[in-house]
Amino acid sequence: MSVSRPGSSLNEIATLLGVSSATVSNALAGKGRVSAELADRIRSTAASLGYTPSLTGRALRTGRTQVLGLVLPNIANPLFPQIAQAIEQAAAKAGYGVLIADSHGDIVAQTAAISRLVERAVDGIVVVPRRGTRVADIGRPVAVIDSPSTPGNTVSADHWQGGQAIVEHLVGLGHRHFLLIGNNPDSNVQNDRIGGMKSRLPTDGRAEVLWIETHDRDHGKGAPLGLKDRVQQGVTAVCAVSDLPALRALTELQGAGITVPDQVSVTGFDDLVFSSVITPGLTTVRMDMGTIADIAIAALVRAIETESKASTEQLRTTSGTLVTAEKKSVPMALVVRQTSGRTRLKPHTMDLLPEGEHP
Repeated sequence: MSVSRPGSSLNEIATLLGVSSATVSNALAGKGRVSAELADRIRSTAASLGYTPSLTGRALRTGRTQVLGLVLPNIANPLFPQIAQAIEQAAAKAGYGVLIADSHGDIVAQTAAISRLVERAVDGIVVVPRRGTRVADIGRPVAVIDSPSTPGNTVSADHWQGGQAIVEHLVGLGHRHFLLIGNNPDSNVQNDRIGGMKSRLPTDGRAEVLWIETHDRDHGKGAPLGLKDRVQQGVTAVCAVSDLPALRALTELQGAGITVPDQVSVTGFDDLVFSSVITPGLTTVRMDMGTIADIAIAALVRAIETESKASTEQLRTTSGTLVTAEKKSVPMALVVRQTSGRTRLKPHTMDLLPEGEHP
């Protein structure tokens, strides 16, 4: 029975099989003229000895570390760990590890995070940028995941289409007066989501936009959004650009004694982990992060492999630092739960219609 001995060397494998160390190296790397039978024997022997290739040695030979960087804008937001997991899984399938950095939503911190990853010799970087920012040329491939309207975007969810899906769903339930809640007007993602919502308003529809950061600056952080007054003025659907402000809206409405969805519907975006377990369950829109991550990593790896065959100066001259993908946007999926329904409110009143009667 063979015994696993971590740290076994190429020389030990070569001695056991009576071949050269170069042959062993080529077989394990899938290179060179090594017969399939011998390659299988080499891999089997390496596995039985617990051989682990030296990443340092590989980096010295190839100039590549097989490590990617990932910069996120806020790891505390429950959306971004989901993105990180999808990126790590896609990178692992491509044979890469991932180092993660958090920009804390700050432009200066984002630049510093990218610089630290470059100093650690990552082969390429995936950036989910702080809202409204662009990534400068850093001398190596960068994949950007933001929104199709973002200059230099590699691939992302189709946020505009996601907004359209929400309003189409609510219009089909009879809603005509909407309150759209965003966090910050500088965000490309949020503007695309709200733009998509507005684009599907019927001719007799109307929508108001409330930006939370502006509201909190004027009234204090966490101040009530005034949703009871909005409902009294005729709003029957509150559509937030993410599930977190949707939860804030739902909590405020319930606290004011307004029933969801009988008196007003509430929707979110991103299908965060809590969205299916709160009561009532939140209607939202889900990103296909697995597909987005696969496309981003594939584009990044292609650029890295191209770079390894050409000088850095040539790469900058021909393609720059931002990588492109053939498919730049991935459709979002509507997830209908209990917070959206046909309203029983008469227009512009807080009075309920008789049971079974709808506007």
